[in-house]
Amino acid sequence: MRIGHGYDAHPFVEGRSLVLGGVRIPHDRGLAAHSDGDAVIHALCDSLMGAAGLGDIGTHFPNSDANFKDADSMLFLKRVMQRLGERGLRVVNVDITILAQQPRIAPHATAMRRRLAATMGVSEDRVGLKASTTEGMGFIGREEGLAVYAVALLDDGLDGETAPPGG
Repeated sequence: MRIGHGYDAHPFVEGRSLVLGGVRIPHDRGLAAHSDGDAVIHALCDSLMGAAGLGDIGTHFPNSDANFKDADSMLFLKRVMQRLGERGLRVVNVDITILAQQPRIAPHATAMRRRLAATMGVSEDRVGLKASTTEGMGFIGREEGLAVYAVALLDDGLDGETAPPGG
């Protein structure tokens, strides 16, 4: 088994749609980012790649690459899943926590879980997704942005065996 942790945070900005977990969320502002700013998928990709020893999202999808300008972050997750498959890794489960004062996440959580599970090729019960506020503290509490934590557990198929060098 392999475990990885991911984190992402973005400030809110006017004139952008808010997309979290691949779902458009009604809100007066979106997230500032080179791509669509989907902090849920960004943190999730980092946790998956961390568990696989593949680096981070910035290495694979740099904000300096014009190809990723305003890109749908679901593309990132699909590519990460391809890389995991190439290495014989499978998702056991993921757990995601969204920290946001606003908007309320609960009405959208089921749609996010469903979309993420389908993209990762796992059942919905393998995707934990919850939200919390910071009780008015910090940049999140002042509604300047939001943050996301993600943890992923992968199975490398080795059944407790140690991987051979280079593999």
